[in-house]
Amino acid sequence: MADRPLMPIATAVWLIDNTSLTFDQIAEFCGLHPLQVKGIADGDVGAGVRGIDPITTHQLTRDEIEKAQGDEAYRLVLSRPKTIVPDRPKKGPRYTPVSKRQNRPDAIAWMVRNHPEVADSQIAKLLGTTKTTIQSVRDRTHWNAANLQPQDPVGLGLCTQIDLDGVVRKAAAKLAKLKPAIDADGPSLAPVSDQPEAKENETAEDESKTVDLNKVFASLGSSESGE
Repeated sequence: MADRPLMPIATAVWLIDNTSLTFDQIAEFCGLHPLQVKGIADGDVGAGVRGIDPITTHQLTRDEIEKAQGDEAYRLVLSRPKTIVPDRPKKGPRYTPVSKRQNRPDAIAWMVRNHPEVADSQIAKLLGTTKTTIQSVRDRTHWNAANLQPQDPVGLGLCTQIDLDGVVRKAAAKLAKLKPAIDADGPSLAPVSDQPEAKENETAEDESKTVDLNKVFASLGSSESGE
């Protein structure tokens, strides 16, 4: 990033009105073309722009301006802020000190036992481990599975209570959203009347209950003739 004032035109307006700097000096400092600076001085460029004092904004010192006014070949140097705020580092994999890495399997075992709703990817990010290690602890194929003792990762210093609560809260919210969908899509018992076997039985019962009148009268006739 070039060393330029934050508001170059407003700064140029102030320098033109309050100093005897040349157009070239002002243009060089503000990152403008000398003709632009001349246009500002003539009122053709930046009309209505209010000048900003670079001294009060800590972009120039009075000594720097006086030095430049005494030597037209001198070029102004932008003042550096006394306090430099570093850029916020991007979030990456959680770093775990070497002394605490041996405790991670115990913390993984604790998470798997006490918070099964938390996905392996969330555990990996929280504890700074890998999905492979989590899976080996989960299915007890870890090389030290016989000696693992589930321990709270907060107590082991592998994460903060706030981070742990946040992961658990997100996992619980996700599970709550998925549960209605699972219940809606899951299998349900069909009514008894809709089952094929029930329908066949009902049909057979109806047929058995149907009275054949011809057979009834035939039997009555045979009984009368016998008498």
